[in-house]
Amino acid sequence: MHLITENLLVGSIDDAREPPEVIGTLLLVAEEFSITPAPWVDYHRVPFREFAKVDPLKLMEAVQWLEPRAPNSRTLVCCRAGMGRSVSVVMAYLCCIEGRTYDEVLKLVMARRPGAMPLPNLQVAIEQVRQLRRAA
Repeated sequence: MHLITENLLVGSIDDAREPPEVIGTLLLVAEEFSITPAPWVDYHRVPFREFAKVDPLKLMEAVQWLEPRAPNSRTLVCCRAGMGRSVSVVMAYLCCIEGRTYDEVLKLVMARRPGAMPLPNLQVAIEQVRQLRRAA
């Protein structure tokens, strides 16, 4: 697991299956996995395909689910390895909810999660989520 902000972490499927008790919220974003969450965890799944372009509607669902939870709970976002999909969702959250720039968030994530590989088309998808949120 890698701490990105005070309350947001990214992790692997193994982290999702056995989260530490400090984790109160868990978002699984791997299409190929499902889990039975720990009983104390507020859990949701938004399936993203590995290495695929980001679906803005799925990204918006993930961001909206995190929005009321992440500020109030240690939140773990997981995919297979904790390097691509989970990082991308956290980046979208930081851009869309906290108002940070894409470049700022990319630098933060790359420093906190060595080997991070945001999904293709992520910056465009984040802008589409911002537009969808403004229109709602």
